[in-house]
Amino acid sequence: MTTPLKATCHCGAVELRVTLEGGFEAARRCDCSFCRRRGAAAVTAPLDQLEIVKGADKLTLYQWGTNTARHYFCSVCGIYTHHQRRSDPTQYGINLGCIEGVNPRDHEPIGWVDGVHHPSDR
Repeated sequence: MTTPLKATCHCGAVELRVTLEGGFEAARRCDCSFCRRRGAAAVTAPLDQLEIVKGADKLTLYQWGTNTARHYFCSVCGIYTHHQRRSDPTQYGINLGCIEGVNPRDHEPIGWVDGVHHPSDR
């Protein structure tokens, strides 16, 4: 998918422009202790294909464990917008539900990745 897409948090304070790698078919959910609580499906964008159009000052960073993954949330509405992946730090996972005009339900079934048994935890 080479067309940049718009992604926003719920309140609109944060806006991203992303170009996906693998399109919507590559959407996945993770079952690590954090992601299974969050429940959002994510699609992939290379680091250089995500631009914060507005609201960089509204993004809050959350990290834990190895501190490799960097999870970003809107500090106003609390919506997870994207994260830099632990499994591949050269990629962002983008919250599928934040992409304008996209309903994750339309892409079911969405597969799962095994975050519980992540190779970095061994």
